[in-house]
Amino acid sequence: MTGIDSRARETSSLNIITHVAGQAVAASPRSAVAHMGQAMVLRAQGRFEEAIRAYDAVLTLNRNFVPAYANIAYAKLTAGSTEDTIPLVEQAIRASPRDPTVGNWYDLIGEAHLLQSRTDEAIIWLERARSAIPTLASAYALDGETQRAATELTEARKLSSNDRYTSLARLQAVVGYWGVPKLRALFEATYFAGLRKAGMPEE
Repeated sequence: MTGIDSRARETSSLNIITHVAGQAVAASPRSAVAHMGQAMVLRAQGRFEEAIRAYDAVLTLNRNFVPAYANIAYAKLTAGSTEDTIPLVEQAIRASPRDPTVGNWYDLIGEAHLLQSRTDEAIIWLERARSAIPTLASAYALDGETQRAATELTEARKLSSNDRYTSLARLQAVVGYWGVPKLRALFEATYFAGLRKAGMPEE
């Protein structure tokens, strides 16, 4: 019952936050910050299509609101629109090239290339990110560089705070949600396939 009670409390809290975010937008419909808050809440709930509309509202009100570009790119990727991801993140990088989270943006571009089977481009961006070690392992393996892939996978296991990289089953269980069915299929054909080639076992 404890797990059920915990989930119920989390759902209740999210519902309250969603209500408050909606009230903020209703009270200040011309506020990009209010729409951004609502978008972040919707994204946290996995309501990606609604989050995308809220991020669009942010950018309609303020084209220079840099965090909105990377966040809408992530939401679109998770909703299956991989082709929209890269230009949005590139726009964020152009606007704020020294942003402290720019490594995450490189990672996102690399992941989008990987999911679209553009392995060489993925490697370029993932090497720049350097925080994307398991994704880089997958890209190296798909590119035929199995030794480099195995090295990256070993490093990912060392740096992980849990045992998510011990097997594909464990990784999928820890992450849980891999996006809409279209995106899940892309992960199966690229990311997971690469990790298998890098030496990650199924179980």
